Amino acid sequence: MMNKSCPRVSFNFEHTFLPPVYILVFIVGLVANGWGLKSLLHNSKKLKIINVFVLNLGLADILYLLTLPFFVVYYLMSSKWIFGDVFCKITRFCFNLNLYGSIGFLTCISVYRYLAIVHPMRVMGRITVLHSVGISVLVWLIVSMQSLPDMFFSKTFENKLGCYDTTSETYVEDYLKYSLGWTLTGFCIPFLIALGCYGHVIVVLCRTNTTDNVLKRRSLRLLFILILLFSVCYIPYHVLKNLNLWSRVLLNQKLCCEWSNGVYIAHQISRGLVCLNSALNPLVYLHGDEHIPAQLRQLILQARETFRRLSNSNSVPVAQTTVEV
Repeated sequence: MMNKSCPRVSFNFEHTFLPPVYILVFIVGLVANGWGLKSLLHNSKKLKIINVFVLNLGLADILYLLTLPFFVVYYLMSSKWIFGDVFCKITRFCFNLNLYGSIGFLTCISVYRYLAIVHPMRVMGRITVLHSVGISVLVWLIVSMQSLPDMFFSKTFENKLGCYDTTSETYVEDYLKYSLGWTLTGFCIPFLIALGCYGHVIVVLCRTNTTDNVLKRRSLRLLFILILLFSVCYIPYHVLKNLNLWSRVLLNQKLCCEWSNGVYIAHQISRGLVCLNSALNPLVYLHGDEHIPAQLRQLILQARETFRRLSNSNSVPVAQTTVEV
């Protein structure tokens, strides 16, 4: 029996916090990714190497976004999963494919930018679109292999109504070991590679006076987006996920932690933040194809013009008529 002095974990927080976040991400992410993918496929005949990675990034986002309505229903029903154990594991698998696929393709984009700017003569003509397609397939395979063991852990409560994002209390200690290794290979190593590539790129661009200023600005913006994604979406999630698992292991061992409730709530917030990557990843589209920013500006101008016309039509005074009696 658990020690009575152990603080009670507030499980109700996720029911009020996660549904509105998921709804917002679903709407914004679906519109932004749909528009971005449409723009890339519209110019598929001129598909560049980096656009292949951006295209796969968008597909990973769409795959995850389609599962969000089910989780909105789940949390609105007070964590009652009505879609079956198999579908629970499939939706969690899609989340992991999106998360680590996004990290993988962002790393590929970083490495390609590094090679194209720092070593242009070595890669010119040697890396083709076919190579990028092969690398993308390899990323999907690696991410799938990393995520596959997660499906063998129990995902449901004893009453079969819940759907864990990690696993049940029985296997939490083994899951923590798996999660730590997964964090190292799926997050830490790619993050250090991407950070190292862009750090070197910025140093080279700042030292080279002959470099195009447009290229410098684009590289700096892409570095900013990368730092934003990792610092807001990925780093808090992985740190708090493993801390929460550790607190659950300690509770199983009848060791109480005063910080367990705070870590649990912070972890739920990080789960909301990590799903934002599906809404923020389309920012990369702006740098994957030079046609997309122009299309975006044209779309904004058309929306302004439409709004102006509607405003003018509504402000036209209605002619007054007199009725003779």
